[in-house]
Amino acid sequence: MGVKVDFSYANFVAIYPQFATLTQPQVLQGALPVAELYCRNDGSGPVSSADTQTTLLNLMVAHVCQLTYGANGQAPAGIVGRVSNAGEGSVSVAAEFPMTPNNAWFMQTPFGAAFWQATAAYRTMRYIPGPRRTFNPWPNQ
Repeated sequence: MGVKVDFSYANFVAIYPQFATLTQPQVLQGALPVAELYCRNDGSGPVSSADTQTTLLNLMVAHVCQLTYGANGQAPAGIVGRVSNAGEGSVSVAAEFPMTPNNAWFMQTPFGAAFWQATAAYRTMRYIPGPRRTFNPWPNQ
């Protein structure tokens, strides 16, 4: 039903140059296994297009990289959520996190938010009917 794709570090860095400072082991052995927990890449998921699967996997790897390592060689941000209030004197920042428990983790980065939106069609219920039951297989007897 689904499709399995090979992850390419070179293509990933070309698409997301802000992660070019990360080493190949950081991405392939650190972020990729975590990303595959959220974006199934074993051929049994609901995504049937290789291009779509590659895009989703790259988005999830970028999300994990941003949360774990940060971008452009900088440490990951310590604040989570949308900045709702900021001050200047004595420096004050307030952040709100008005998300549902389901999407809160994804909304921490633009990559996670894009992944969440792109996978909306795959988070719906799929009805698979069972076998048809016959209660009276011999109606004339």
